[in-house]
Amino acid sequence: MINPQATFEIRKLDGNHQKANFVSGSIQLDNYLKNQAGQDIKRNISVTYALTATNSSDVLGYYTLSSISIDVSELSDEYMKKLPKYPMLPGILIGRLAVDSHHQRKKIGAHLLIDALKRSLLISSQIGINAVIVDAKDDNATKFYQHYGFIPFPSNSHKLFLPINTIWALNL
Repeated sequence: MINPQATFEIRKLDGNHQKANFVSGSIQLDNYLKNQAGQDIKRNISVTYALTATNSSDVLGYYTLSSISIDVSELSDEYMKKLPKYPMLPGILIGRLAVDSHHQRKKIGAHLLIDALKRSLLISSQIGINAVIVDAKDDNATKFYQHYGFIPFPSNSHKLFLPINTIWALNL
């Protein structure tokens, strides 16, 4: 659990963040943060948000957000009953979410996810967004997202979505 006495901040990744010592247990997620995230921000591909302790620049965790088109043929018929017959729907992709191994099992992943969902709500009040999408890297990540209400796509259990209306109902 996050220490209630400690204060944290989540802000857009920039050159002041210390990334070199970040080790999450996933080489791909670590390398992305260290080598690619800044380039993706500059190219408007995705935005990375980093969690640090207040008055520290060490990255304790991060996530990325970008836009995505959702192919409606991937969604269940039950879900599609409530939507117009468009071939694609707009969404937000949480492309990556990782926590430094020294800070895992302290609810930082949940804190990052909730922040990502709050930002998604803000974005959805300005442009059309139907759902937040994640591509879980493994079964443990899939279980993490399902714990927070994400629904697996019928054709791919590691690809999950959370309808924006569900997020609005959470009153984050």
